[in-house]
Amino acid sequence: MDDLFEIDQTQRLRREEAAARLRALADSLERHNSVTFEREGRRITVDVPDEVELTVEVEIGEENELEVELRW
Repeated sequence: MDDLFEIDQTQRLRREEAAARLRALADSLERHNSVTFEREGRRITVDVPDEVELTVEVEIGEENELEVELRW
C-alpha cells in the first residue's frame, strides 16, 4: 500500500531524554489533540479522538520492556 506511513525507529537514549520525548508526545496530545511525525521529508499529523484505548505492557526477563500503545 503506497499510502502507508509507518515509523518504526529504535534509538538508545538516556532515561531523561526518553522521558522528555514521552512528555512532548503527551503534551501534544493534551494541547493539540494530535501528534506530528516526520520521515524522509514527509510530515504527517495524526488527529487523536477524545477517547482511546490505552494498553501498557511490562515484560521482565533477560531483557526488560515497557510498551505503551494507543488505539482508536
